[in-house]
Amino acid sequence: MKGGMQQLMKQANQLQLKIKKMQEELATREYEASAGGEAVKVRVISDQKMSAIVISEDLMKSGDVEMLQDLIMTATNEALRKAKETQATEMEKVTGGFNFPGM
Repeated sequence: MKGGMQQLMKQANQLQLKIKKMQEELATREYEASAGGEAVKVRVISDQKMSAIVISEDLMKSGDVEMLQDLIMTATNEALRKAKETQATEMEKVTGGFNFPGM
């Protein structure tokens, strides 16, 4: 019985290391999305921060502020969705589908 518990603890420690490594890797990834036929491109970092935004010159010349605002919001939300979805998928692979609070 004691050997089984030690093996279980060893596996738990290995899983914890895998999770930490995956979290560190995911924290460095960037995700990009565009809107308006690539008139606006947004790039975000996994920790939910925008790292870049590119707005086409033609869109800027149009002077349509409402359209620009909508495209920025659409592209940003899509990039954040991609980041969240990818992180959840990658962590599920590491944990085997187990949900660990705070991870």
